[in-house]
This record gives sequence, C-alpha cells and structure tokens, in this order.
Amino acid sequence: MTEHPPIPWSIFDNLPDPVLVLDRDRTIISANRAALDLFGRSVEGNDMALALRQPSAITVAEAALNGKHPKPAELSLYTGANQTFEICATPVPDAGAFRAVITLHDTTREKQAEDMRADFVANVSHELRSPLASLIGFVETLRGPAKDDREAQEKFLGIMHSEAERMARLIDDLLSLSKVEVDEHIQPRDQVSLSSLLRQVVDAMGVRANEKGMTVSLNMSANLPDVVGDEDQLTQVFQNLIDNAVKYGRPKSDINIEISVVDRVSGTAAPGVSVSIKDQGDGISEEHLSRLTERFYRVDKARSRELGGTGLGLAIVKHIIGRHRGWLEVDSEENIGSTFTVTLPVLEA
Repeated sequence: MTEHPPIPWSIFDNLPDPVLVLDRDRTIISANRAALDLFGRSVEGNDMALALRQPSAITVAEAALNGKHPKPAELSLYTGANQTFEICATPVPDAGAFRAVITLHDTTREKQAEDMRADFVANVSHELRSPLASLIGFVETLRGPAKDDREAQEKFLGIMHSEAERMARLIDDLLSLSKVEVDEHIQPRDQVSLSSLLRQVVDAMGVRANEKGMTVSLNMSANLPDVVGDEDQLTQVFQNLIDNAVKYGRPKSDINIEISVVDRVSGTAAPGVSVSIKDQGDGISEEHLSRLTERFYRVDKARSRELGGTGLGLAIVKHIIGRHRGWLEVDSEENIGSTFTVTLPVLEA
C-alpha cells in the first residue's frame, strides 16, 4: 500500500470553512483561522461540546471518534446572527484509536432560500385554494338548491366570474415574477424614453382614476435623458405603482408624478432619472415598509383582496428594478399618503 505524505496544516488553515481537529477525548487540539474567527481564540484546548452545544454535533463527533463515517448533520449557531451549518466528521486513525476532523459548511443562504421556496409554495397553494373552493361551492349550489332560481344564478355566476378572474391575475403575476427572476442577472440595454412611456401609462390609467374622481398630474423636467431599460417591463412597473396609487388613494384626491434628473443612482456613481409617484391615501405604518416587496405580503389582506391585489405586484416591481440596476424607495406617513420613487440609470452617451 502506498503511503501518502501528510497534508500540510497551512492548507486547512486557509480553507474558508471552519475546521476543528479533535483528540480522542473530544478536546479541540487544532482549529483553522475560520474556526478561530467563528468560535474565538480560546476554543483550542476545550471540549468541543463547549463550542458546539447541540446534540447533533456531539453525535457526529462521537461517531467519528469511534471510527465511523457519520452522515452530515445540520447545526444552528447564533454568532450575532442566526447561522446554519452542515457539520461533517471524519475519523483519523491514531495509534489504535481515532481522532476526528470536524468541518462546518455555512448553509445559511441555502436554508433561507429553501425556507422561502417552501413559504412561496404554501402561499401560492393558499391563494389558489381559496377562490377554487369558492368556485366549487357555487357550482354545487347551482346544481342543487339554486338550480331553478334565476336570481341566485345571476348572483353566483357573477361571484364565480370574479373568483376566476382573481385566479387568472394570480397566475399571470406568477408567470411574470418567474420570468423576471430568470432574467434578473441580464441588464437590459435598450433606449427608453420615460417621459413618453409615462404619458402613455397615465393616459391608460386615467379612466380608473376618473372613476374615483381622482386627478393624476405628470410633472417633468425639460430635456430628460433616456434610460437604459426594457420598455415592456418598465411599463409594467409604472402601471403597477400608479394602479396602487389609484386603489389606495382616497376618492377625489390627487396623484402626483414627478420625473427629474438625479446626480447618481443610489449605490452607484451613475447619473439617473427619478420617478416619484405620490398618493393621498391612508399611508403605511413604518413596521410594514421593509416588507412591502416580499411575495404575498399585504398590509391589509382583506382590503387587498377586495381591490383585486395578488400580493405579488411589488415583488415584481422590485425584481424588475433590480434587473435595471435601479433603486426603489418608499416613504409613507399614516393618514397622509405614500410616495414610491424609482431611480434608473441614464443611457450613456
């Protein structure tokens, strides 16, 4: 059998994952830099159970010290923030006994992504199940008690139509969100005139605003530069934001849209064009602001559903703006109204 030379400790020391070497009695005899950063300099010389207090960690370590190759386990640690690790233990023969090498791989992001996927599936199931249950219930009623009741039929068919439209909107938004997420890493490169685009959107949304007695005003600086973008997606962004302003603004109130040039887009050195959409509605309390762009997050669930919201509109807006390397800012004051500001990079000369 060919003997392999020992691996230099410097290789372990420079690994990005924390590595601990345990003696036969579970004492930590070596720790690489990542482990020392995670647990502190005093970790060496102590029982590993003092650093990794969870049963799953002790179980895999004990198995390796007994010469076994245990399956990786999940470990949660609080290090100023909650982190999740995959812990692996490998036995190392040592004069008739075994030491163990413990490695910790940070899976926090993967775990968060998995939790988000699970929440997303649960939310989609719930959002589709509710109108579907209503449809099934009304079908059963129409086939039974209301079979010969013309007035009830008209009423129930109207409700069924509304529920079917609600499902269609949700499916459309799900498809839009999926497409945007797939393309988010690809920055669009087309030339888009925001002044022209917003005039078209305001004209299209004006009918709905007029139905509530609302006035939509569009104010813009002269000689606005074009932005880099996807015209269809940017149309979707401003349709969504202006539609929200109409939905949640008070009847007979004003919606003000301001377009101006800014020195730079937040987080970059690039100049940009800023579009602010200000409504006069109930406003949003500060506790909700940071979560507005989460999928299916609603400040007032009942009112949102009543107004036809799917809970995905602002999530789509966030991803589209992210694809454009732009910035979304929300300011709101309860009983006063909300302002949604989109800043996009201008087209380079």
